[in-house]
Amino acid sequence: MEKLNNIELGLRQNWRQFSLLVLVNAFVGGMVGMERSILPQLAEAEFGMAAKTAALSFIVAFGFAKAFANLFTGALASKLGRKKLLLLGWVLGVPVPFLLMLAPSWGWVVAANILLGVHQGFAWSATVVMKIDLAGDRDRGLAMGLNEFAGYLAVALAAFATGWIAGQFGLRPYPFYLGFGLLAAGLLFSWLLVRDTHAHMTTEAVVSKIPRLGNIFRDTSWRHRNLGSVTITGLVNNLNDGMVWGLLPLFLLQKGFSMQEIGLLAAVYPAVWGVGQLFSGRLSDLVCKKDLLLWGMTIQALALFGLAFADGFWMFVQFLALLGWGTAMVYPTFLASIADNTHPLDRAKSLGIFRFWRDMGYAVGALFTGLMADAFGIPVSILAVGLLTLLTGLWADYRMRCRTGHPTIWVWFGRKSPNIL
Repeated sequence: MEKLNNIELGLRQNWRQFSLLVLVNAFVGGMVGMERSILPQLAEAEFGMAAKTAALSFIVAFGFAKAFANLFTGALASKLGRKKLLLLGWVLGVPVPFLLMLAPSWGWVVAANILLGVHQGFAWSATVVMKIDLAGDRDRGLAMGLNEFAGYLAVALAAFATGWIAGQFGLRPYPFYLGFGLLAAGLLFSWLLVRDTHAHMTTEAVVSKIPRLGNIFRDTSWRHRNLGSVTITGLVNNLNDGMVWGLLPLFLLQKGFSMQEIGLLAAVYPAVWGVGQLFSGRLSDLVCKKDLLLWGMTIQALALFGLAFADGFWMFVQFLALLGWGTAMVYPTFLASIADNTHPLDRAKSLGIFRFWRDMGYAVGALFTGLMADAFGIPVSILAVGLLTLLTGLWADYRMRCRTGHPTIWVWFGRKSPNIL
């Protein structure tokens, strides 16, 4: 593996710091999972918000805040350093559980989610950039799979825990006590044990043969065939995730499920999503990434079509698990694809721009699906998002090209893709 000035790249060479960052990202994921199964019910039960669009305003606030935080992570990572950006993210998260516990009005909940979005944007992005710095070019998919596995498994565990606590003790304040432990652990581990990885990035930059981008924002957003396709697919993926986050608990409540059952069902999707990335992340290092995007988005669409008509606890379990696996196929692939197609000196900014558009999907999804649900009902909203997800996967497959040395999945079936460069 490359070596310069005693800096080595690779997961094996940097396993201690990499493992520590995986753990820190689990704490980051737990912070957003803390509210995932209970906030939509809180909107209706304690603040009397019957309209789905109004009830999902906390996701709109979260999505916009996280998106714009991501947009600035590249510049901040270069100016402040990766570790300071991570610490800044944790500090901004400190008020969140207090605001959620004590909120006398829905505006406080929205304010908490603005802070939570900035916290997630800075802290999660910092761990992503630092892991890519450490991994080098051989194991980026595996690195992102491990990162997202830890984050989204923590989302699932926190969603289940807070759903169970809410069922036993009420929606407030006890479920949000979990946030204090996550904040303390995340801050202490990041401050005392995490080391900055800027030197690893500069080491890779010396030997990288990937050309610099002419205009990082335009190329990542649209113009570059691979980067632009990944970005749009990421936005639609998070659009459907925002819909599941906001409407699924309300849909399940309409079906007559208890708070404990809703907490368990809300955890199934991110749990499979998290664990599945252990396999899909490594797979993205071995095969053409556009194939994983096509099949992942197709599986998500099929799962959403099924959810719209599901009836009964185990039917929901099956379709939510399928949705989780489809999401697992694309999520580490997004980040590894951005890293594969950018020079190390452009990478942090390009990742930030991708994550800006991807997480804007939360806001777009909450607005779009909330309006659809108010006008036509929740099942129609789910079906519309499923169709959009399917079309986006097909479009990305048409536009993207595989990098040399990455065989397509079709090779396993005796076929050769025409889209290999």
